[in-house]
Amino acid sequence: MTEIRQQLAELPLERQVALLSGASFWSTEAIPELGLTAVTLTDGPHGVRRQPDGADHLGIADSVPSTCFPTASCLASSWDPELLDEVGAALGREARSGDVAVLLGPGLNIKRHPGGGRNFEYFSEDPLLSGRLAAGMIRGIQSTGVAACPKHFVANNLESYRMVSDSVIDERTLRELYLRGFEIAVSEGRPRTIMTSYNLVNGEYVADSERLLQRVLRDQWGFDGLVVTDWGGIGERVAGVRAGVDLEMPGSGGAHDAAVVDAVTDGDLDPDQVLDRAVAVARLLTDAPTDPAPPVDEVEHHRLARRAAIAGTVLLTNDGTLPLDASAERALDVAIIGRFAAQPRYQGAGSSQVVPTRLDDARRHLEERLTGRVRYASGYDDIPAATELAGDADVAVVFVGLPDIDEAEGYDRTSLALPPEHDDLVTAVCAANPNTVVVLANGAPVLMPWADRPAAVVEAYLGGQASGSAITSVLVGDAEPGGRLAESFPASMVFPSEQNFAGSTRQVQYREGLYVGYRFHDAAEVAARFPFGHGMSYTNFEWSDARVDGDGTDRNVHVTITNTGDRAGSDVVQIYVRDIESTVYRPDRELRGFAKVHLAAGASTHVEITLDERSFAYFDVDEDRWRVESGDFDVIVARSSVDVHETIRIEVAGETISIPPTGARGPGRPRYVSTATEFEQMLGHGIPRPVPVLPFTIDTVIAELDATRLGRLAQRGFLKIADRQTAKMLGDDPDPVLRKLSERMIREAPLRFLVSMSGGTGSVRAFDGLTKLLSALRVTGRRS
Repeated sequence: MTEIRQQLAELPLERQVALLSGASFWSTEAIPELGLTAVTLTDGPHGVRRQPDGADHLGIADSVPSTCFPTASCLASSWDPELLDEVGAALGREARSGDVAVLLGPGLNIKRHPGGGRNFEYFSEDPLLSGRLAAGMIRGIQSTGVAACPKHFVANNLESYRMVSDSVIDERTLRELYLRGFEIAVSEGRPRTIMTSYNLVNGEYVADSERLLQRVLRDQWGFDGLVVTDWGGIGERVAGVRAGVDLEMPGSGGAHDAAVVDAVTDGDLDPDQVLDRAVAVARLLTDAPTDPAPPVDEVEHHRLARRAAIAGTVLLTNDGTLPLDASAERALDVAIIGRFAAQPRYQGAGSSQVVPTRLDDARRHLEERLTGRVRYASGYDDIPAATELAGDADVAVVFVGLPDIDEAEGYDRTSLALPPEHDDLVTAVCAANPNTVVVLANGAPVLMPWADRPAAVVEAYLGGQASGSAITSVLVGDAEPGGRLAESFPASMVFPSEQNFAGSTRQVQYREGLYVGYRFHDAAEVAARFPFGHGMSYTNFEWSDARVDGDGTDRNVHVTITNTGDRAGSDVVQIYVRDIESTVYRPDRELRGFAKVHLAAGASTHVEITLDERSFAYFDVDEDRWRVESGDFDVIVARSSVDVHETIRIEVAGETISIPPTGARGPGRPRYVSTATEFEQMLGHGIPRPVPVLPFTIDTVIAELDATRLGRLAQRGFLKIADRQTAKMLGDDPDPVLRKLSERMIREAPLRFLVSMSGGTGSVRAFDGLTKLLSALRVTGRRS
């Protein structure tokens, strides 16, 4: 890149700065001076959402049909990085066919709370599993020449007020949970781009954070690609350039360029930093594929989507009713109940939403596959009719889950419960027929007070466009349910992150520290309804000869897996590590390795899983490095976080750890920090003061403008404009999900977001002046 750097250095400063913002909603600037054409970026966690005639970040405008693969929560349940590689390669091929150079995915934020509105787009509550699956998808995407863009870096763990919310996290938790998955994705996947999140971390916008973007991401992890903002997610533009943001998206029509040029001219910004960012953009353009894209086999991609959905389907319970006997000799009388069987819920709403190339529904496929009488009732609105149908059948298959409006980008779930009519339907049908199978369609955990009543419960997640044929294959036994949960399903709302989730506009305190998901359930002995890693099979596996060899922190875990059943199947070997007598607080056990195994009936295989220094280490905040404490460790060979096959104790030589008695940071720290004083001890500094509503600034959100009389008038004006634009896009009969998403997006948007999304019609200077004017005439009783 030396020659390109020299050529860019010869361009005027204004031209260099212009390259650091997009030319349009989805494309970069071209660099004709270097013979480089612009490239297109587009959404793509589970499908390529290319919009040729519209531009929005909410999934409102139509997009070109593309294969809708299972969402991340379903893919993660496969525990299969090789499968993610295959899906990634298919996504890359479809991106290439649409002249897309950067695919915005995968998403790998940690599922801190099961109610996160966008959890369907993320893999897991565990960073090792998240990172390895993301790395697999990244390798697949980039094998086609398309750049992957893991997101949203970092600690974007809720949707409510996500553009201004401050995630307050102690450094050790940040490193071990929220950064660790990205670190694995970067080191093992080598992505060519990465996307910053909207939020702040400990009082600083991620897009302004030199510590996160330069010292951690680039200097410590060795990331050498391009850093791009989330759409409209630029913070203070000069700070962003200084911190390491290479590309602002979408194009803001030069709204921020003058500030960057002035900062260089005034000596507040090093011109070499501007050049560094321009070089990163040029490198992206240089590396973009230019040869003709091979044709896409839509049929083969649909088959892959079906295979991926099957691999992510989790059999939660089964008394032997599944698989259903579809033979002509048996000719089962089956009642299919629930509208989701005929009108599948197969993806989430928001920027990831794609138009599928085709769509399978379970009702049709079950009717085609079963040989006996098959009848259908929509169920939710007419439970008595559904119950009567179920009582007259050999088996009832009930399809329930979360409706579209319950989980989407832009807002969080207010409850983990299914809609009441869905719970009532399950309860009534189970009472009418003990041979009831429940199939769930949802992007994240739900409460199941009835879980012990059905003969079987199947978690199908949001399985993409082939979900209907996939679940049919699983129900009738044509395929094995290959999934194991990548997240805990709580039995109630008793988990620590519930105490500090989406209740505050400006700040979320991560007082639970490391105790997220199974790290909480297993350490606090608060059993999950279905634990992390859980999943059943149609066949049986015998595990034997478990052992650990190696020296120091370089260890290998061995176990032999034998399929003792009469059909092919898959299993997942999970390795957890426990520090027996840690000087610092640690969860009871943490996932440190895993392997997906596929075996024919009667076959056996030897599994070897490698552990390394990180498998035994914790992050020492005072020394700013990972450390291993000498002592005994348990290596836990398990089928889930609680289903242990064998525990093997080993001695590991490391360091002697001595820490000062700093309260919650030392031994005996409670599993949940309840007071501000305890949380400050855990942080090692004071809690950042939330930004006051007044005086208004460029970071004020529309919803806060009613703090003054003039602000209230401006708020009404903004909302009216937004309503007209939404009505224009959505038409006379708007989809309620998209309407809700659009309304929440505008109400919770900061004024700087409006500048960035204006395409040059708005300016920072104008909005700065507006905020000063609107701060006058405060409304009595409003907080400040």
